[in-house]
Amino acid sequence: MKIGIRKPSIKRSLKARTTGKLKRKVKKSVSPGYGRKGMGLVKNPKKSAYNKVYKKTSFSFWDLFKK
Repeated sequence: MKIGIRKPSIKRSLKARTTGKLKRKVKKSVSPGYGRKGMGLVKNPKKSAYNKVYKKTSFSFWDLFKK
């Protein structure tokens, strides 16, 4: 488990910002649970617990510039 600062990935950051509204709309129409809060816990509880702890114990480079 990573503790501390995460290494930024330009490729992943760009991908997250350019995923289109249309793609999200299609996924939501096909899968009713897509994008709803708590669905990660339902689909994969082990991964969800890991991600929750990871999010609390590490921080992004960009978080240093936020207030």
